[in-house]
Amino acid sequence: MLKALVLASSLFSVASFAYDLPENTVDMGKVKAQGKAVVLLGRGVETGQAAPDFKVADADFTPVTLADFSNRAVLISVVPSLDTGTCSLQTKHFNEKVASQFPDVAMLTISTDLPFAQKRFCKAENIDKVKTLSDAVWHSFGENYGLLIKDMGLLSRAIFVLDKEHKVVYKQLVENLAKEPNYDDAVSALQAL
Repeated sequence: MLKALVLASSLFSVASFAYDLPENTVDMGKVKAQGKAVVLLGRGVETGQAAPDFKVADADFTPVTLADFSNRAVLISVVPSLDTGTCSLQTKHFNEKVASQFPDVAMLTISTDLPFAQKRFCKAENIDKVKTLSDAVWHSFGENYGLLIKDMGLLSRAIFVLDKEHKVVYKQLVENLAKEPNYDDAVSALQAL
């Protein structure tokens, strides 16, 4: 109960903070929802740069950072909400078809769903190889990767592949929020590690 109260308090303070973020100029105009460009907030990330750190929550509201995956390659699958069809398909795809091919790669799915919802989703869908993490508490991931959608509070759909030194070696920003990413390109980036 205490965790829920702390979370609710954090969410109210984050809501006002999130909209004080600068627009992501790196990815300006690259993402659409229902045919209209959305504004992404935060700092954009480019291939070749060191991956920004982040602070997200796991299913137990324990903070998780990029440093928790030191000396491991990382695939970050970003979805707006696990409770939508496309996001569910994306998460299941990485869990069922990709994670077993790359057991040494940390497979993460990050969304702004609350940890409770992520835990329920993983149990219902047998998600056991991909670690789901919530950006709902601190919005640190959305800010540091430039993926927070203005006026929606959701993250834009994207995939990042980081090498063992956590350099961004692959970035896919999905142009249409309703569409699935190009899985083959993401797998090719993993194979090239």
